[in-house]
Amino acid sequence: MTSINLDDLVAIDVHTHAEISADGHHSLSPELSAASARYFKVHGAREPTIAEMAAHYRERRIAAVVFTVDAETATGHPPIPNEEIAAACAEHADILIPFASVDPWRGRAGARRARRLVEEHGVRGFKFHPSIQGFAPNDPIAYPLYEVIEELGVPALFHTGQTGIGAGVPGGGGIRLKYSDPMLVDDVAVDFPELRIILAHPSFPWQDEALAVATHKPYVHIDLSGWSPKYFPPQLVRYANTLLKDKVLFGSDYPVISPDRWLADFERLDIKPDVRPLILKDNAARLLGLDAK
Repeated sequence: MTSINLDDLVAIDVHTHAEISADGHHSLSPELSAASARYFKVHGAREPTIAEMAAHYRERRIAAVVFTVDAETATGHPPIPNEEIAAACAEHADILIPFASVDPWRGRAGARRARRLVEEHGVRGFKFHPSIQGFAPNDPIAYPLYEVIEELGVPALFHTGQTGIGAGVPGGGGIRLKYSDPMLVDDVAVDFPELRIILAHPSFPWQDEALAVATHKPYVHIDLSGWSPKYFPPQLVRYANTLLKDKVLFGSDYPVISPDRWLADFERLDIKPDVRPLILKDNAARLLGLDAK
């Protein structure tokens, strides 16, 4: 097993999805998966295996954070096992970084599971999708889980803003957008002051709120996944160039958005030359502890 060599990388993608397990189990129910495909205009696209993801990213000299979403309580759909994702990433440790997802509704059992995933399976962070998981980030039900993640010193990545999952389905497939307001994560940053947090995506319709939280709380970061950079709101670009230049991270949302498309559009974005490498690689390397000597 080879560890990541930062000098060989051109970028670190902090937001990619494992969509299918080794036995063909999908990360989302057919209804939600179809809605997401329509939203991102990728209907009929093949879902890559983790080995195929590794080959895709290795060819581009980009490291990738890989995760799924455990939303079994809210959706009734079993997740892809975190242990499987961690083991597959370990086989490609030169390029893939495993994150896990634990349903907050699992309570203290979920907190114990999170500890095992880090200590026994090499997981490097955790993904939350409040709208799909059906919880407010500041609900005390999740606090035992945050406590363990903070203690272990790994990041917690929260989906924020609108989601393509459930879009166009009657009632949004039961998914409530309000749970992905970044102001709810502000409470988490207050109650767990040492927790490293990533607010995923340009946070439409709460972009200003996300910028405020990341500016105010020292360990809150923003990833730029899920949108082509040409659609970024101007205030996000302005803050990325200035106040938040050390806290903004490249993320694609692969496979629904390819790193090729994202990077090509980012190249045309008005980002200062000295800030560009921070966003593409250096900030993520520091946050994930990849730059430790």
